[in-house]
Amino acid sequence: MESFLYLTLHSPLSTLHSPKLMFEFFTNIKVDWMGYRKPLIALSVLILLAGLISAIGRQAVEGGTDAFNLGVDFQGGTVITAKFKNQKPSEDEIRAALQTVGVNESVIQASTDKTDEVLIKVPLLGNVEGTQTIINDANQAADNTNSQISGNSNNQTPAETQATGQNNQVDAGRALVKRSLDTFGKEAEGTLSLGDDPNAAYKIVGTDAVGPVAGAQLRNQAVIATLLGMIGILLFIAFRYDWTYAAGAVIAVFHDVLVTLAFFSVFQWEVSLTVLAALLTLVGFSVNDSIVIFDRIRENLTLHRNRSLYDLTNESINQTMSRTIITGGLVFLSVLALVLFGGEVLRGFSLALFVGVITGTYSTIAIASPIAIWWQDKLGAAKVKQAEVQRTEKLASASRRSVSRRPIAR
Repeated sequence: MESFLYLTLHSPLSTLHSPKLMFEFFTNIKVDWMGYRKPLIALSVLILLAGLISAIGRQAVEGGTDAFNLGVDFQGGTVITAKFKNQKPSEDEIRAALQTVGVNESVIQASTDKTDEVLIKVPLLGNVEGTQTIINDANQAADNTNSQISGNSNNQTPAETQATGQNNQVDAGRALVKRSLDTFGKEAEGTLSLGDDPNAAYKIVGTDAVGPVAGAQLRNQAVIATLLGMIGILLFIAFRYDWTYAAGAVIAVFHDVLVTLAFFSVFQWEVSLTVLAALLTLVGFSVNDSIVIFDRIRENLTLHRNRSLYDLTNESINQTMSRTIITGGLVFLSVLALVLFGGEVLRGFSLALFVGVITGTYSTIAIASPIAIWWQDKLGAAKVKQAEVQRTEKLASASRRSVSRRPIAR
């Protein structure tokens, strides 16, 4: 490398244009990136296997957890609206209070039109430590109510039984949230409003349920949106460049998404709708890097027709490395700030982008480009083989051609 940072002045192609200043990092790089493709691909395979083992192992072990730590948006839960009389606690204070009662995966949103209200989402509480007693109490109360009404609690239909279980989950979630909010003061008694109870600090004014059916629907829509995005990318690159480049780019995108999900499975980071938004962002980010390198490869193929595709790919990656460092580095610093200072609300989103930005930059070099040149080599070898077969068939046909013999004159 001749220099770490230098300023180049490119002369204009025409006197009508002004000179362009361009900063470049790491000029005259001569790294054999294709030579490192096998260990880099092996690293990706190890990460993917770790994610697969984590996902399968957590579900296979008796008493284990799900493959992914799905948030309230995907697995359902309880949504509670609390109104405060005096100063409303901060979101971090409410979250810390919920953690003291065993609710570690909550979503807290401040109301935009009512500054004294806050929206608290807690997940299904079947696996939350210390809540089974609350759920059992809610079930017992429901059974007593049904017995008083019908005289027999076993006369419920399956739909009624499911509704009862959902109501019990809501009641259990409300009880846990109330227990955590009691650390800020007393709740308003019974039917009294918050203003009528002088000793009250807050009141729960709304309790709703987010069913798992809606969560499953959101999950399916998320998968469909990601797949449709990848199909659109595949068609665009195949039309604009070549289908071999499209295959490399799409496989790299799948790689980025799966590696990010592997980290979420291994470390059990919460998967929410913001994580889905981050994954869709990574799809565009990864493809953007791949297209820049593919475009440079196409230019070099036109300029250097006698050089091998292997060498041209290495040269194209080295030529665009400065741009990759500047673009990826700025995005990385921005995402790092989100990870460090974004707080719990943006934790999943920032972690997904943090892993994905690193993986997306790496996969452009280690996944997309090797796959593209591998397909090109395969197609080139197939064309050469087909041409040799056709030439052999022509020679064989010529050798079998009938020869007319003239009579020997005496």
